[in-house]
Amino acid sequence: MKKTLLALSILYTGLFSCTPKIGSIITVSEVARVERTLSADDMEGRGIYSPGLEKAANFIASEFEASGLEYFGDNTSYMQSFAMVLATPAEVSGTLDKEPLSPSNLVVNSTSETIEINSLSEIQVVKVPKDADFNQLVFPVLRGEKNALVLIDPSHAANYARLGRIAGRAKFPISNSQVFVMTETLDPSSVSLKITNKITEQELKNVVGVIPGKSLKDEYVVFGAHYDHLGIGRPDASQDSIYNGANDDAAGTTAVMMLGNYFNKIKENERTLIFVAFTAEESGGFGSTYFSQQLDPDKVVAMFNIEMIGTESKWGTNSAYITGFEKSSMGEILQKNLEGSKFHFEPDPYPKQNLFYRSDNRTLAALGVPAHTISTSKMDEAPNNEPNYHKASDEFETLDMENMTEVIKAIALSSQSIISGKDTPTRVEKLD
Repeated sequence: MKKTLLALSILYTGLFSCTPKIGSIITVSEVARVERTLSADDMEGRGIYSPGLEKAANFIASEFEASGLEYFGDNTSYMQSFAMVLATPAEVSGTLDKEPLSPSNLVVNSTSETIEINSLSEIQVVKVPKDADFNQLVFPVLRGEKNALVLIDPSHAANYARLGRIAGRAKFPISNSQVFVMTETLDPSSVSLKITNKITEQELKNVVGVIPGKSLKDEYVVFGAHYDHLGIGRPDASQDSIYNGANDDAAGTTAVMMLGNYFNKIKENERTLIFVAFTAEESGGFGSTYFSQQLDPDKVVAMFNIEMIGTESKWGTNSAYITGFEKSSMGEILQKNLEGSKFHFEPDPYPKQNLFYRSDNRTLAALGVPAHTISTSKMDEAPNNEPNYHKASDEFETLDMENMTEVIKAIALSSQSIISGKDTPTRVEKLD
């Protein structure tokens, strides 16, 4: 037993001896400074397209610059900008049989300036009758790549309203168009429809910094988190209307900045390290989707997505869980690298929540990358869940800075064998 403890002690000492600066670089005071700034009221909840989100992006970029990170690819700044397209029906004319069509009884999912439908035989027609499963029929069409006309019985009015909010958002440019009509005419004999959309482009930005690798510079390890949140909403009982998102996910974004600074100071990475603060996670994962399209997934060795690490996990302090633990060997590598320490990683204890596919790791994981989320957030049903999740009360004062600092250190230490090229996690099975 004494020999085992001695061996573990030597292993742990060796782990820290390789990185003697960690305690002076990743400090509670620095973690608190960055976290407090990102989650402050003047960031306005970092809502999509808001001045507060722009302010947060500029702050993250300034921290990357202070840490000495390089730009990503051909970028001329830390900003990875891309455009979303908002298409709003400006003019609608036409009929379904003899029923007039107008903005009041149709929803459009499109980024095209004009849409014309004059034949039922030349377009996919989907019918959603009274007793049908709305989601099962409608959402595959919404995610599909065909032009479609979807006829929806008025009994589905509540779901139809939700569909309108989804389709009415800005989106990546698409080549197809779908028109959803609320009507009792589910078996029409003719259609004549012309829609002219008002097209508006809306800019979004990821913030990305890089530490180039040495012997394995064409192999990438990504550290990411989303910096957006819900913005300003309805006031709560205390009349607070700013959804600060201190834990969700200023905490994860703070970790990314801390790790970028740390790794660039110790310079022990053989693989290229990419640090990215994603935009628009709360609005559809647009930032991580765009980012994943700029990389060859076969060159991405691992992704650490860091999501809500500001509170204790269900096991208490000095612990966190890894989503999709069984889908690659990455979790086992991280656990091995922490043997003998006070910190431990665990498999995701909330499998029913499907967390592996609910954060910014999802797009890279779907491409086969061992991309996993590290979190401490309690995602049980109430009252055992996070009490401030998606509430205005998610503020700096609710977080544990000491424990959050230990989580960030654990990520830094456990990832060492991956960034050095010693360990390579197995791949995740690709999604069709």
